[in-house]
Amino acid sequence: MDGQGAVKYGRVPTRVLLCGEPDGWHYTVIDQHGGEERVSLGGPGARWQPPGRRPRDPEPPWWPRRLAETADALRDVVARALTDRTFLELGAEARISWFAVREPTSWEGLVTLGDPDPARFPGKVPPFSVTLEPGRGALLPDAHLLFSTLAADAWATLSAVAERCGTPAPKASFLCGWSGHRSVRVGRGELAVSVQREDDGTERIGEIHASRGEGWGGNPELRLRLDGIDLLDEPSGDVVALFRDLGHEVVARGRHGFRMPELNLLLYRSEPGAAGRADGGPDERFTGVSLSR
Repeated sequence: MDGQGAVKYGRVPTRVLLCGEPDGWHYTVIDQHGGEERVSLGGPGARWQPPGRRPRDPEPPWWPRRLAETADALRDVVARALTDRTFLELGAEARISWFAVREPTSWEGLVTLGDPDPARFPGKVPPFSVTLEPGRGALLPDAHLLFSTLAADAWATLSAVAERCGTPAPKASFLCGWSGHRSVRVGRGELAVSVQREDDGTERIGEIHASRGEGWGGNPELRLRLDGIDLLDEPSGDVVALFRDLGHEVVARGRHGFRMPELNLLLYRSEPGAAGRADGGPDERFTGVSLSR
């Protein structure tokens, strides 16, 4: 069954299969009675598609690594989708233990159910609040990420955040224009820092970035605040109106977000605004914030 008309579980999921095929990826949920539901994940498939006119070009050396990274990200997507659905329909949390069937494109996960995450209920778990201070940096619950912070100290702070939130160690990645970039998960959000090399050779924070997708924010929920405004929790139209009321210049960046030049602040959405409107729909939220030096 394709996951368009979703099967309402009075059923309990017991296994999930993730598979990458030449034309795309999908996962299949198997319940305790052997019933199956297949859900397409969209996006490119698992076969190398050369960009030029030579369809028989061999796979480049980096392609297997790219497939492994794709599979890793999709396992996370599947786990989030399944546990959200299980909570809504059964009031329980689903946890998946993954095993490789054929790396990197075929995986099987065993599903166990547990008590719901306390953070799903308002007021049970305090959020992880980050306060942005334009021109200065960000204030965290137990530390600061200021633009004067050296790279080594910034990485240590992100490691402390990972330990506090019980998430994987910070992940380093290449980002064009920066000498270093690392990110850490906070609930279902992400807090990231980019550093730049100064004339004297030292590396200091140049940009602080945070994002959180739609839906439940995870445990703990990542919150971003500036001038008392909840940047990712208030409707995007209200956020823009509040900044304008405070006298800030707000410049639209197409349909995806807004820039405040004097604050060096960028607010954005993952998708264009509803019906092509720059300020989105009445319930639409921003999904990311960047504050630069």
